[in-house]
Amino acid sequence: MISNKEKHTAFIKSEALRLGFMSCGISKAGFLETEAPRLENWLKENRNGQMAYMENHFDKRLDPTLLVEGSKSVISLLLNYYPTETQQDDSFKISKYAYGQDYHFVIKEKLKELVFSIESTIGAVEGRAFVDSAPVLDKAWAAKSGLGWIGKNSNLLSKKAGSFFFIAELIVDLDLEYDHAVTDHCGSCTKCIDACPTQAIIAPYQVDGSKCISYFTIELKENIPQEMKGRFDDWVFGCDVCQDVCPWNRFSKPHSEPLFDPNPELLSLTKSDWAEITRDVFQDIFKKSPVKRAKFEGLQRNIEFLKE
Repeated sequence: MISNKEKHTAFIKSEALRLGFMSCGISKAGFLETEAPRLENWLKENRNGQMAYMENHFDKRLDPTLLVEGSKSVISLLLNYYPTETQQDDSFKISKYAYGQDYHFVIKEKLKELVFSIESTIGAVEGRAFVDSAPVLDKAWAAKSGLGWIGKNSNLLSKKAGSFFFIAELIVDLDLEYDHAVTDHCGSCTKCIDACPTQAIIAPYQVDGSKCISYFTIELKENIPQEMKGRFDDWVFGCDVCQDVCPWNRFSKPHSEPLFDPNPELLSLTKSDWAEITRDVFQDIFKKSPVKRAKFEGLQRNIEFLKE
């Protein structure tokens, strides 16, 4: 006879797929023992640069039961964002995740629907939904849930789908069937390490966040250090180099989420268009995009840094 645990788990996974998630894995909520010393050392060595928020809620980052009282399961979900078309060659580049609408809103809506389905079928559930906006180590939970392994570039990698996807979680008080971690399939490959324009991957599986192009173009609020001049490879917002060169991304397939489709004007922007961008054009093209996070002034600073 099928237990409630099995029934509930199967239902949640099938609902996740129905809502457009690429995959769903579940693990037991509890303290992340192996991640604790890694996170502590990373912070001690100031690999977070000016991302001071990474130092907050240290205990909650490592134990979701402190974040959601009574929680028993972490449901990890992946949502594909790999685009059909990319920017033209003569352009300053933005990370593919920022081509369409801000993923926070798109995923939050899907998570709300998933919670509604769970409560309609299983009953009242205590829990919270997270999309990269709370102290949750989402890559660690996704790996624990069998959705992939953490690669040498510190991204979650999947044999089936590469790494161009978002990660989200539901942390709930439901007792469910748990998945198992998969093995690492990076082997002896060092393509991501060799290709990183700023040598931010300081060793296999170790990224110095304060050296990453994404950090400089999005998180850093002051001037970009002069020693980085000529090393940005035309990236004006974020960077995909370590993903673009990863052999597992040959298995990436285009997403089917219309809200992630780029504004056609974005794909046609040339370097001179970027250099002449006005506040109105910025507001128009990036109205609902993650690029708004850099603000118009931040984007201008990045363009000037690439132009000089």
